[in-house]
Order: sequence, then C-alpha cells, then structure tokens
Amino acid sequence: MGWLGRRGRRGRGCGRIGWGCWLLLLLGLLAWGPGEALADETGGGADAHEGGASPVQSASGELVSPPGAEAHAAGEPGAAGESHGGGHRDLGAELPLWTVIPFVGILLSIALGPLLAPRWWHHQFPKVSAFWALLFAIPFLIAFRGAALHEILHIYLVDYIPFIILLLALFTASGGILLRGTPAGTPRVNLLILLIGTLMASWIGTTGAAMLLIRPLLRANAKRRSRVHIVVFFIFLVANIGGSLTPLGDPPLFLGFLHHVPFFWTFNLFPHMAVMVVCLLAIFFVWDTLLYNREKRDLPETPYEPLSLEGGHNFLFLAGVLGGVLLSGTWRPGGVNVLGVHMGLQNIARDLILLSMAGLSLLTTRRQTRIDNEFTWFPIKEVAYLFAGIFMTIIPALAILRAGEQGELAWLLESVRTPAHYFWVTGGLSSFLDNAPTYLTFFNSELGRFCPGMSEVEAVARLCTEYAVYLKAVAAGAVFMGANTYIGNAPNFMVRSIAEEGGVPMPSFFGYMIRFSLPVLVPLFVLVTWVFFR
Repeated sequence: MGWLGRRGRRGRGCGRIGWGCWLLLLLGLLAWGPGEALADETGGGADAHEGGASPVQSASGELVSPPGAEAHAAGEPGAAGESHGGGHRDLGAELPLWTVIPFVGILLSIALGPLLAPRWWHHQFPKVSAFWALLFAIPFLIAFRGAALHEILHIYLVDYIPFIILLLALFTASGGILLRGTPAGTPRVNLLILLIGTLMASWIGTTGAAMLLIRPLLRANAKRRSRVHIVVFFIFLVANIGGSLTPLGDPPLFLGFLHHVPFFWTFNLFPHMAVMVVCLLAIFFVWDTLLYNREKRDLPETPYEPLSLEGGHNFLFLAGVLGGVLLSGTWRPGGVNVLGVHMGLQNIARDLILLSMAGLSLLTTRRQTRIDNEFTWFPIKEVAYLFAGIFMTIIPALAILRAGEQGELAWLLESVRTPAHYFWVTGGLSSFLDNAPTYLTFFNSELGRFCPGMSEVEAVARLCTEYAVYLKAVAAGAVFMGANTYIGNAPNFMVRSIAEEGGVPMPSFFGYMIRFSLPVLVPLFVLVTWVFFR
C-alpha cells in the first residue's frame, strides 16, 4: 500500500484543501506587514503584577520584565524563544471572555465530529480547523491590528512551527525502527512494553517513546478482540506520565529548564510519578488479565518468531533530536528578528538540526522497512492541521490567564493558593489547553507570589528549594493531567490516530474521558493530592 497507505491516500484531497486554507490565512497575515506589528507592539505597555516586581508574559508565553524588576540578561529566553526589547501591549487585559468561543468551538468539533459524522470529519477536518482559526483571527486583526498580528506571528513562529518540527523529527525517526517477531500480546508482555515505554519517555520524550512502541504493541495484540484499554493505558503512561523525570520528557518541564530550573531538579517528581505508575500498571494488569482470560480460548496459536530489530540506526537520529533540544536550552548565541518576532539563534539551529535528523532518517531507512512498520504520514498531518487551529484560537484564553488581576479570569488566579490548588488548576487547564504555556503561567505566578523583587535566577533558585512543593504541584499537574483528554498532549492524538489506522475502535473525545480518564485517573490524582500536596 506504500508509505501513505489506504487511509493516507484517502486524505490527500482534504490535505490539499486544508493547506490551501492555511496558505490563504498566512498570505492575509503577511499583507498587514511586520512593520505595523512592531509599531503597535510598543503601544499600551503591559502593567506589571501587583507591586511591579514579578515577570509578566505575552499571550504566546513570552517573558517580559516589568518596571522595577531586574531585567533579563541579553539573550535570555522567554517561554519558547527570546524576549523582545521594549514594552508589550497586554491584550489579555482588554480581551473579553467570549473571545474564547472559537477555541471552545474547535474543541467541540474535535469531540463531536468523529462521533456524529466520522466519514465527513475524516475528509473535512483541515477546513474545520481553518474555519475556527479564521473566525477568531479576522476580528482579532481588525480590532487590534499590529498587536494582534504580532501575537499570531509569535505563537506560530516561536511555538507552533518548532512544536510540529519536533513531532515530525521524532515521528519520522521512530517510524524507521521496526521490531520484527513481536511476541503475542499476553498481559505480561503488554505490561512489560508499557513499563519499558514509561521508563524511556523521560529520556527520549513522550513523543519519541510513544511513536517507537505503539506499533509493536498493536502488532502484539492484533489478534485480540479487546484492545482499546491497552492503547488508553499506553496514552496514560508512555505518552504522558512517563515523561516526568527530565526536561527532555515533556515540553512543560523543558520550559522550566529554559527558565533556570536545574536539569535534574525534576527527579524530585519521582515519588509522584512512582505512585501513578505503580497504581496504573496494577490496574492495567488486572484489567488486561480478566479480558485476556475471557477470550484466550478463541485466540489462534501464534508461531514463535525470534525478535529482531531493523532500522536501529534511527536511534542515532533520535539522539540527534534530543541533542538539538538540549543545545537550545544551554547555548546563548543571540537572536534575530523574523517578521518582527525576536527568535533565538539557538532555536533556529535546533529546528534545522531536527529537520536534518528527519531527512537523514528518510534517506537512510529502507522503504520496505517503513512499509512493514505500517508507517503513514496521516497521524502527523492530523496533528499539524488540528493544532494549527488550536494554537490560533488558544491565544485569547492564554492571554486572559496571563493578564492576572487585569484579566477576566482574575478570580481564578486569586483563588489558587495551596499546593493542591496549583496541582488541580494547572492540571485541569492542561487537560484542554496546551500544557506547556499553562505550566509557565503558574510557574511565573509562583515567582511573583513567593519571590518578588528578585532576578529570575535568584527567584527560581528560591522557588526550587524553599517553595519546592508549589513547583512540584505545577509540574506534576501539567504533565500528569495532559492524559485526561486527547488534546492534553500532542502524542495522545498521534497514538489514537495510529491505533485507529490499525483497526482499534478508539473511543470518542468524551468517551475517552467518561470511560477511562475520569474513573481511572481522577481517583489517582486525588491520591497524589492527599499524599503529596495536602
């Protein structure tokens, strides 16, 4: 069937239309001109947090030093790139709460489209994503002109494009690794695969571990009737909770590393992760054993095939991806302006390294290996289209949150006081918003609350020691609760798409929550709160 496969070929038409919609949007944005964005960017100035000492952020996550605080050193990174010079208009203080309607609309479309009209959704989801993006972008640009254009360009250049490049590199390299002779999917084998993936996720990223192991897991269980729970627990453990131990594991922790949280500080999350992992593996093993015993008499005998690895050289490209990511967090060569958006040279270098790793993987891996691995481009295309709309429509939600007491969600931020509050509010928002900027929002909220008037380096050092329980709560909430929904973390979407291509009838958006995350994960989060965040 080739690399694209039957489903991939079916989606080509909608892919051309979808890219056409996004190209029109890009041309419309560029028609406004980057100069106008810079002109409006300095108008209005952002108000500092109360007391004028704590850092504030732009809608797309950029850190800006307010008056009275010690400014960042030259080249200091913002949320995902370099901070601008000059002032920054605080759009979050001006945006009404109803501007999040397009964001709610795209979430509901993702939830209900595959459930109510699966065939239509499969062909039309790129246009649906573009529709919601344009519904927000056009009035936003008319109302705020250059300042709005700057926010849109910033979130795409600094956040979305690097996000997709990272996923593409991990997806391509891991898709070239084929494990032949996968053993039969007994409960013990499945438990072992989940455990290995969970341990790998902190070191090659949740995306890398998920893309590496989801296909062998599906092949091992190809003859079983009950497979949905296996994929769901894979999402829980490998695509989310397993990435808790290092900044390489999950994007929120990497942002903390960029903001001077020590690389190995995240090992402090090991007890929290251990509780979740042990409980989930125990639940899974009992669940899987009961279903396996019910159907094993009907399972055909699986002939023994010795295990062998093909395409193992792609592990070098995965290492190159991680090296590029780590480089961007430690190297400070300065920055350049691209369409009025200040971008760190280290981030541009990282993206070029990642694209090189993806290209080398394609060039050096046998085509037959990818065919045998059932590799298709559809999962990464689905993520790219849908998250293009999500990143656009998420702008007002993040801006209002980051406006603090000047925004319409000031009541929510003011109510967050205890470690338990930070854990649940950060986690709850991370279930539906991008967990990386949500983490950064409450990370900076803690800096302003507990370390006012200090430079960021000093403030983070104090937060990591004297107020470590609060930072643990934010980090654990962002990483753990990304498993609550399909959109909580990008690998969730990709795993679901690959599983559906493999014939697994995955639950709908709400079905996933009602059948699995609410009854399984939420009680465990209550346990984590009682043990660690009382």
